[in-house]
Amino acid sequence: MIEIQGLEFSYPGLEAPGMYFDLEVAGGEVLSLIGPSGSGKSTLLSLIAGFLMPTAGKILLDGAAIETLPAAQRPVSIVFQQHNLFLHLDLYTNVALGIDPSLRLTSSQIASIGDALERLGLSDMRRRKPGSLSGGQRQRVALARALVRRRKILLLDEAFAALGPAQRAEMISLVKNLVQENGMAALLVSHQPRDALIASERTAFLCKGRITALAPTAELLEQSALPEVREYLGST
Repeated sequence: MIEIQGLEFSYPGLEAPGMYFDLEVAGGEVLSLIGPSGSGKSTLLSLIAGFLMPTAGKILLDGAAIETLPAAQRPVSIVFQQHNLFLHLDLYTNVALGIDPSLRLTSSQIASIGDALERLGLSDMRRRKPGSLSGGQRQRVALARALVRRRKILLLDEAFAALGPAQRAEMISLVKNLVQENGMAALLVSHQPRDALIASERTAFLCKGRITALAPTAELLEQSALPEVREYLGST
């Protein structure tokens, strides 16, 4: 569904070599991105989302180029480590804002909000405010807001980093199921190799602005011949 072809980007004023990406992600797939800090993982997501503009290359969705579109016009939803919820609004309204900031919703859109809250175990909390929820529950609300937007691309940038191991595993498994059911293409950035094992059949390793390895996740993590991957993983 997503094709990244010869995508180039350089941060102004930095002497480091520019970043370069080639990548494909299928519909229904969660592709994990791992690598050391500064390797380009979040930059790649920002280029796909339209927060940064490439200096060369293409981003194709089902064969159609989207790299020149403004961020608001791209078929992308993104979930960050910080949930970015409005603390003075209830859960239902926070999710509804993902569809229309004016909150003028059709009956089908209202139904989709109810369905998303139900799927994420939040239907009985719809009138509660984010401040009364746990970290895991707040991230469920952020995910529900992303899902009701019905965009084909889902980006997760350390979205579950603040959660404990059990909650992380639960949320990642839930994301994987939802992506498969909805035929979305998802990219998951994480510093935890276990996240990749749970989420992804394939994982990409980034180093110094390049994708230096792309392989089945278990093979990449357990049998990698690349010294930069071994150094990143350490003795574990």
